[in-house]
Amino acid sequence: MTANRWIAASLTVVTAVLSVYLCAAVAAPTVSEDTGIGPPPPLAPGQAPPLPQAGPLARPRSQDQVGFPVALTASVIPPASPLTPATVALGEKLFFESRLSGDGTVACATCHNPARACTDGRPTSVGIHGRVGQRNAPTLLNALYNKTQFWDGRVNTLEQQAALPITNPFEMGSASVGDAVSKIAGDKEYQDQFMQAFGRDVNEQDMLRAIATYERTLVSFDSPFDHFIAGDKDAISDSAKRGWELFNTKARCNLCHALTDKQRDVTVFTDNDFHNIGIGIIRHHVAPLAQQAERELAQGTLQAIDDAAIESEISVLGRFLRAVQRSQL
Repeated sequence: MTANRWIAASLTVVTAVLSVYLCAAVAAPTVSEDTGIGPPPPLAPGQAPPLPQAGPLARPRSQDQVGFPVALTASVIPPASPLTPATVALGEKLFFESRLSGDGTVACATCHNPARACTDGRPTSVGIHGRVGQRNAPTLLNALYNKTQFWDGRVNTLEQQAALPITNPFEMGSASVGDAVSKIAGDKEYQDQFMQAFGRDVNEQDMLRAIATYERTLVSFDSPFDHFIAGDKDAISDSAKRGWELFNTKARCNLCHALTDKQRDVTVFTDNDFHNIGIGIIRHHVAPLAQQAERELAQGTLQAIDDAAIESEISVLGRFLRAVQRSQL
């Protein structure tokens, strides 16, 4: 095969595989900036992003969606945190609550805007005082199915995930979770909602439980691909069908984007593992960064790991930050 023919064949494979991804998401037309569609607005130095408003896309998703995994979902809902309407409503309100940040300008929704598929649409996220972190915000859609949370898996639960950004100085910048709670504890509306949801006054643990419970309602199915898997053979194009076959065979996408490489994954498209794909880190001096991480993270506290993951170049070490051993690089 000539080089040109090889390139042409490769492009055909890539185009077909991309068709699968494109059909699995609902395309949206470019509309006004207020809806969160299109590039995020530019920010002046020191300026936090505009605070998103809770709209229709922030509402808990229906479990009647085609492709919704009933059994899998039931298995990942903690028995101590059922999806009660009162808890979900409280969690949604807290998700958009800017008073949980150090200066009242940033909320969970700042980086996980439902109008932007629960991301912020930026290469790396911007938090309090316009501080730019080292990583972009992963989507919260279907995050309840993750075995670990954050890009490097540094925590296991959504409750833990909800806590760390509140105190990270590059994200929400509160002095402590308790300090954040104190800012809403005197609010009569919150007092009533906490009592209704948990039968207790406003407190740290229940605040994190409510946020995590709301996040577990942010599921995304009912795409053309879900309809195809459900039996509607006309739901996706012939190109997308070829892409689905390549995805699971010659293109080898399923080696990472399936629970196993022997069984097709039509739900979450992940093996819940971590992979070195050979990009990004190559422009950094890894060994000195590893030595720095060993020194600075010797105690291995979760707060120190979280700060390093967001604030400094050490962030590029990724999963290594969980172990802080050069031998594991």
